[in-house]
Amino acid sequence: MIPPRHAKNDQVPRKPNVQSLSETPPLARRLADLVLSIPDEELPALALEHAKMSLASTLASAAVGYGIASARIIRELELADGGAETAAVWFDRRRLPLANAARVNAVASDAAASDDSDMRSIAHIGTIVSSVALAVGEREGSSGRDVLAAMVQGYEVAGRIDESLTPARMQRGFHGSYSTVFGACVAAGRLLRLDARRLAHAIALSATSIGGMAIAADTSWAREYHAGLAASTGIRAALAAQRGFESELGVLERPRGFLDALGGQAREDIVRDWGASWDIVTDMAIKLMPGAHPFHATAEAAAEAARAGRVRQDDIARIVVSSAVQWTDFKGEPHPRNLVDAAHSLHYFVAAAIADDGFSWQHMDEARMADPAIAALQDKVEFDPDPPPLPDRFPHRHGGTVAIHMKDGSVHRGVCVAPRGSGARGIDWRDVEDKFLRLFPRAGLPADATAACLEAVRHLDRADSIRSLIHLLGRR
Repeated sequence: MIPPRHAKNDQVPRKPNVQSLSETPPLARRLADLVLSIPDEELPALALEHAKMSLASTLASAAVGYGIASARIIRELELADGGAETAAVWFDRRRLPLANAARVNAVASDAAASDDSDMRSIAHIGTIVSSVALAVGEREGSSGRDVLAAMVQGYEVAGRIDESLTPARMQRGFHGSYSTVFGACVAAGRLLRLDARRLAHAIALSATSIGGMAIAADTSWAREYHAGLAASTGIRAALAAQRGFESELGVLERPRGFLDALGGQAREDIVRDWGASWDIVTDMAIKLMPGAHPFHATAEAAAEAARAGRVRQDDIARIVVSSAVQWTDFKGEPHPRNLVDAAHSLHYFVAAAIADDGFSWQHMDEARMADPAIAALQDKVEFDPDPPPLPDRFPHRHGGTVAIHMKDGSVHRGVCVAPRGSGARGIDWRDVEDKFLRLFPRAGLPADATAACLEAVRHLDRADSIRSLIHLLGRR
């Protein structure tokens, strides 16, 4: 595992070393300068490769989400309003204004609970930078490499800001959209070729434009609503800054500003060692199963324990979970009956993984949620009353242990620290391709579109324009 930039920080907030504004440029300007300090051609190949993986994952998730009611409602509302036909609505022949199209596509990706996450805080940065970069890149006639580079830089700014906000943002009730909006505005700003002054104002405008409550995202369609807002708001901030609209550049770090309001800490890390590593490489995780990413490692541990003991379900006395996510009181409903509840139920993840030798895409089907064998195991799930202390302030990236206690007194254990598909374990294109091939056909495109779209994404860095990919996404 690559040592993270924040490994040295403990859970005690540090007072930022902020000099007077006359000596130190505002944080928004410093971030803009850093984004522009590294030319696209100097970004590492692995960062661009992870951007392609994130894009493939986003499109696969959106293919499932396209038909979900929440995504359909937002799509119908935006299409009814109409406007300049600037950017494609994925899996549809119709087009919308720039920010509106990005909103529709981001909602579709997030609705299926199958888009990638940042393992520090589970913010879905990949959905936002993917939907924004494709929309803006289409309008601007950008090359594939331009789009991927914008995604890398957008991910970096959003990831660094959210790293500072974790875990206080969640503890105060604020959703990840408070940070993903920065991924949107930076990705858009790079493709719009904003200079440092305008990009700084786009960042500052984003800081004062977004909202979203975590309690709503954990229990309802508000999760994908937030994703749409982050994508569209970030684009609008970049477009406003492009026209010369200005904001308070000190909004991030000044007293009563963004970082104060959301509990930002280790603030010096937001700009430290820029370019030494890239968050899209070290902290992004592709979902290789649906649902809340904090539960994926624990589901893997449950399946491992069941396989190791060759357990028979009728012989199980109890199932004891000791998971890092317990420190967040985020475990969900024991017996989910819809996609939102299932995506946030640790009981369901563990029970289904034991019953079916792993948790997979099929488990978002309501018929599987009602399976009596899984239900019986859910009733046997208990939680460690004294889980191990966290090594740092980032609970979502430390996985869990599952101990299956049998009626004969034997115990079978499985341990998983980081899920498959995460930067910590390395992301394999074969896993991403398997996800894409399984989910993308659900968009209803012609049969040959799946392989063609996957091929286009795999080689996007060589494409002079992304319009051929956009064309493939619009065929119905």
